[in-house]
Amino acid sequence: MYKILCLNKISPVGTKRFGEKYTFSPEVQEPDGILVRSASMHDMELGENLLAIARAGAGVNNIPVNQCIENGVVVFNTPGANANAVKELVLCSLFLTSRKIVSSIDWAKTLKGKGDEVSKLVEKGKSAFTGPEIQGKTLGVIGLGAIGILVANAAKSLGMTVYGYDPFLSVDSAWNLSRSVNHAQSLDEIFATCDYITLHVPLTPETKNLVGTASLQKMKDGVRILNFARGDLVDSDAMLEALQKGKVSAYATDFPDDKLLCAENVIAIPHLGASTPESEDNCAEMAVDELKEYLEDGNIRNSVNMPAISMAREPGTKRICIIHKNVPNTIGLFTSTCGDAGINIENMQSKSRGEYAYTILDVSGEVTADAVSALENLEAIIRVRTIV
Repeated sequence: MYKILCLNKISPVGTKRFGEKYTFSPEVQEPDGILVRSASMHDMELGENLLAIARAGAGVNNIPVNQCIENGVVVFNTPGANANAVKELVLCSLFLTSRKIVSSIDWAKTLKGKGDEVSKLVEKGKSAFTGPEIQGKTLGVIGLGAIGILVANAAKSLGMTVYGYDPFLSVDSAWNLSRSVNHAQSLDEIFATCDYITLHVPLTPETKNLVGTASLQKMKDGVRILNFARGDLVDSDAMLEALQKGKVSAYATDFPDDKLLCAENVIAIPHLGASTPESEDNCAEMAVDELKEYLEDGNIRNSVNMPAISMAREPGTKRICIIHKNVPNTIGLFTSTCGDAGINIENMQSKSRGEYAYTILDVSGEVTADAVSALENLEAIIRVRTIV
C-alpha cells in the first residue's frame, strides 16, 4: 500500500486514478509520495520514506528541488496540462490590450445614476476608447512550448501574422507548430517586427528582465506586451517608464506587483492563467499518473530534477532503481556488485541530468538485503529502491 500526502485540495478526477494500492489524504503520515499545488514545502521535513513529489501545475518554486535530489526524492510537474487555459487567457488579453475594454467598462460604471442621459453620454465618450483590431497585425511569441505553440497557432487562425522564437524548440513541439508561423532567428527580430509580443519562457537567471530598458528600446513604438509566464521576466520599472512615454501602448500581466496595480494602460490579472476546472482536472490526472508510474515501475516522466527515463518491465524480473551521482565508472560498479551477489542483469537503462543520474536494472535472481546494502554503500549512490 502506497501512502500519498495531499498538501492542497486535489481534484478527485485525478485522485480517483490511484486505485486500491493507495491511500491518500491531508493527514497521511510518513508518505511515499506528496501531491501539492500551491502549498510551500520549503520548511517541511522530508521523511525518509518519501520517494516523490508531484506538483499539479508547472512552476515548482514552492518545492525545495535541490534538497529533494540530495535526498533521492524525484520532483514532478505537469507541463502542458494547463496549456489551453493559459492560451485562452492570452487570447483574451490580445483583445483587452487592443480595444481598451477594461478601462471602458470602468468608465461606463461612472455613468450610473445619469438616467436617460446614459445613452447620449456613451455615444459621446466612446471615442476615448478606440483601439485597433488584431487581424492583420504581427504577434511575436517568445517560447514555443506547450502554451506558446497553442497561442501561435490560434493567433494565426485569427488572422495575425505570427513570428515564433525558441532556440530550444523540441522535435515534438515543431510537429505541433503551424507551418504558417514564421521562424524568428533572434529576439531582436521579434522586438523590431512585432506589434504584439507574448512571453512563454521559464524564469531563469538568463531570462530575468528579458523585457527591460534595453529590449524595450528595440521594439516598435506602441507595442503591446503580454506576460503570462512569470512576473520577473519583465522589469516593472522599465515597463512603467515605457508606458508613460508611449513606447508601450498596453501591458497585460498575470503577475501584478504593487508598482503595476492601478497604473494606466496596465491590465493586471490575479494569476488566473490556470484557474479553470478543466485545468485543475488535467493537472491532477497528470500528477497522479506520474506518481503511480514512478512508485510502481520506477519510470520517470516530467521530472524537474531527474532525467526522463522509461523502460518496459521484463516478465519475471525484479527492478532495481538507483539515483546516483553522475560520475565515471558508476555503471561498471553496479554490474560488478550485482554479479558478485549472483544477480543477473536482464535489461538496463541509464540517463544523466547535470550532476545526477538515474539507472534502472531489470534483474533475475534473488535480490537480498545484503545485495541492496552493497549497492547503497557505493560512493556515488544517493538512493536504491527495489520493485518486485
